[in-house]
Amino acid sequence: MADTLVVRTGGEQAPEPGGFAFEERPRLLEGVRAYGLIMAMWVRSTMAYRASFAMTAFGNLAVTAFDFVTILLMFSHVDALGGYSLPEIALLYGVSATAFGLSDLLLGSMDRVGRRIRDGTLDTLLVRPVPVLAQVAADRFALRRLGRITQGLLVLGYALVSLDIAWTPLKVLMLPMMVVSGAAIFGAVFIAGAAFQFVAQDASEVQNSFTYGGTTLLQYPPTIFAKDLVRGVTFVVPLAFVSWLPALYVLGREYPVGLPQWVAFLPPLVAAACWAAAGLAWRAGLRTYRSTGS
Repeated sequence: MADTLVVRTGGEQAPEPGGFAFEERPRLLEGVRAYGLIMAMWVRSTMAYRASFAMTAFGNLAVTAFDFVTILLMFSHVDALGGYSLPEIALLYGVSATAFGLSDLLLGSMDRVGRRIRDGTLDTLLVRPVPVLAQVAADRFALRRLGRITQGLLVLGYALVSLDIAWTPLKVLMLPMMVVSGAAIFGAVFIAGAAFQFVAQDASEVQNSFTYGGTTLLQYPPTIFAKDLVRGVTFVVPLAFVSWLPALYVLGREYPVGLPQWVAFLPPLVAAACWAAAGLAWRAGLRTYRSTGS
């Protein structure tokens, strides 16, 4: 009787007698599919109470708008901040807020990992035939976070209308590249922060300091910060590639630490490198997990 060999990399498939059984979908696609299904479940749950959703989304937009109101109050007393005009800062603000809003919408639940580790509920995710990362990322998907994205887009629209920029096809393409690559970089920071919680367990605020704190930092021009801080968010935690570097190319300004102009085109590569590092950190953290036994 012929032997049967089953080869799986995620998901289930019945073996063929006397042959091999290979999974049709790669592990990554399986995770994306699971994420979509869980997200859709939470969206249906949210839209069951549409009035509540509308109010919470508007509240999210209004609360995040206070960040830009603070900048407007500053400019009621000064003409420039760090040598930058209000429309220029609005461009920095709009790009970073929109990029972070997308990442927060898709991966904002990653800061719950520490809580799940402490109360033992992470165990329930480990026994399901779905990648744990997809389950954690889609858990309690909050559609109300669209308010933050909307607010960022409104400020970005104001900046584009107000700025006098000599637009070229390359500069036009930089805008969507900044938003997508920036969201990917923030997403990698969310995942790396969640991986750190396997070690620290109660470190959600540390994660938030790099995500929420990072987007606040990027809303202001780099010229108002110490050069050591600017170097740190360029070479250590590369948040500068979210908006500062590409946006300064669009504005025709030099970067404070004297980098060549071509680095403005590196955000997609930086985002890919950040995701690779975050993925390794997540796998390492998950391997160290020990159940609470509860």
